[in-house]
Amino acid sequence: MTDTPNWGIEPVPERLRVLGFVDTFLLWSNLSVSLLVIVAGAFLVPALSLGGAFAAILLAGIVGNAMLGVAGMIGADARVPAMVVLRAPLGRRGSLLPTALNVLQCLGWSVFELIIIATAASALSQKVFGFGGKPLWTIVMGAIATALAFLGPVGFVRRYVRKFAVYFVVASLAYLAWWAVHGQHVGALWSRPGTGHDAFWPGVDLVLASVVSWTPLAADYTRFSRDRRTAFWGVAIGYLIPTVGLFLLGAILFLTRNLGDAAAIPAAVAAGGLASILALLALTVDESDEAFANVYSGAVSLQNAFPRVPQRLLVACVAAVATAGALVIDLRNYQDFLFLLGSFFVPLFGVLLADWLLSGRHYDADVLFHGPSVRPELIASWLAGFALYQWLAPVGPSWWTKIVEHAHPSALPFGGASLPSFAAAFVLALAAGSVARRRVALA
Repeated sequence: MTDTPNWGIEPVPERLRVLGFVDTFLLWSNLSVSLLVIVAGAFLVPALSLGGAFAAILLAGIVGNAMLGVAGMIGADARVPAMVVLRAPLGRRGSLLPTALNVLQCLGWSVFELIIIATAASALSQKVFGFGGKPLWTIVMGAIATALAFLGPVGFVRRYVRKFAVYFVVASLAYLAWWAVHGQHVGALWSRPGTGHDAFWPGVDLVLASVVSWTPLAADYTRFSRDRRTAFWGVAIGYLIPTVGLFLLGAILFLTRNLGDAAAIPAAVAAGGLASILALLALTVDESDEAFANVYSGAVSLQNAFPRVPQRLLVACVAAVATAGALVIDLRNYQDFLFLLGSFFVPLFGVLLADWLLSGRHYDADVLFHGPSVRPELIASWLAGFALYQWLAPVGPSWWTKIVEHAHPSALPFGGASLPSFAAAFVLALAAGSVARRRVALA
């Protein structure tokens, strides 16, 4: 057990595969509880009605968590980190491209999480003590995320989630759900029409992007699961239940508190009295687990490129860069860059799934550590899916979307961008992989 926090990229031995269904369920339930998810839910309304928002949340939640569960199952089967799994479909050197993107994504989300945590902690501190101290809270929460990342997945679940987080988080969310609808006419709120046109599929894309952004991280944790079934159901159900509830809670809070800005939700909760302050405090402390996950996975992803560098050193470096970034980066346009990175990972999962199915739903160590250097046909399938995503719904900073606009992008009347790009990458990879295997068999 003592080797678990520092286990590198080699397949995890049976003696360290100790996470059962309850452990996996609690881990992913805890990772899905985030102030960012609540804030993101507010973006669905008032363009969508509350009923329309719930339908978009439920559809994207089911589809996205099925993908996430399969990603976890593949990781449990291969027993290696996510970026090492990608050596199979893309090649050993080919996997370095998604590795670089995933490190950027993990650093980005770590910064984002630390900013949100520090903002909420500052609002609480201002309310209770009369001073904000946002830079101080940023450094404190960065240190906490580092300490949790040093524990590793097993230590995190058994020393933090089971002993502390789950009880306080459940109580806090139950109170906030009651507080959000207290004194409101729920029927009238539910039936209030949306103000937007064709907002359903963009709403699905928003929720799906939030869920699927975890697929490049899933195997980092499920490699310690006892078996594939435990990994799939623990991840899929564990992440689904809170995600649906929290997105809906964000939409309800935005409507019932008459907010003009989704980012104002933490301050609105802090102004709701002592019980609301305590609930927000619990969620703020619990938010450190998302920062932990991104710091830990950023370090593990780097090990795919630098396997001999100690994991603890990489954890410390990733945490230091994220903390420094949270102190200096402007949040206003930062989210656009993260969505651009995220649009790579929906079609990438389609390529991974296609190749895994063609491989008989199993990757052995020889394929992962001694396979081809590059598999250009599957890299091309992945990039084609990314291009389709951007054609249907350009996302990213303004400089990027202006470039895409020169290609005159257009949208489908249904399906958004995530599902078509996933399907295109999956079909192309299935065809290309079949042809490549046939050539090898005939050679």
